Amino acid sequence: MRVNGDTLDALMVARLHEGDPLPPDDRVRASERLVLADLYHAQAPRLFRFFARRTDRQDAHDLVQESFARLAKADATRASPIRKPEAYLSQIATNLLRNRARAALQRSLAHHVPAEEVPLVGADLVAATEARDELNRLQNALMRLRPKTRAIFLAHRLDGQSYADIAKRTGLSIKGVEWHMTKAIAHLDRALRAR
Repeated sequence: MRVNGDTLDALMVARLHEGDPLPPDDRVRASERLVLADLYHAQAPRLFRFFARRTDRQDAHDLVQESFARLAKADATRASPIRKPEAYLSQIATNLLRNRARAALQRSLAHHVPAEEVPLVGADLVAATEARDELNRLQNALMRLRPKTRAIFLAHRLDGQSYADIAKRTGLSIKGVEWHMTKAIAHLDRALRAR
């Protein structure tokens, strides 16, 4: 078919008239669609800070990626473009954190064992009896020490006094206090080892 100049001019200046059908609404110009790369560069640092305050650093990176993946999926499935992608992205981020908290709660509840079902161990009567016997042997051994040696030993071990303080109080030399301590420790050691 051959088109003459008049027909070509008529086709080029064809305009829509009031009764002409319009293209369907789902045919949106590309410029109206969300430009994900630009939005990522603008919003990723803000989202990272949001997640980093609430999770650890590695999880924050993963959550930022997941947020943008969900935004891209939502944008692709919608007939109309997302009007406020920043707000939509913030809501996605909040929902991701809620979902993680909910999943963590479910995991912890799955591992929960009621206290009534846990077999509790009672006091070890044998260990308690042995400890009481050892204390009795120790007390009897202390009572068999000479009073001065016992007083020096108790002043150092129970009261926390230094050898110098004990020496001043008793009128002994520091070497004398050391001698009494050595005697007391050796006597108590023999008493505890003998059963």
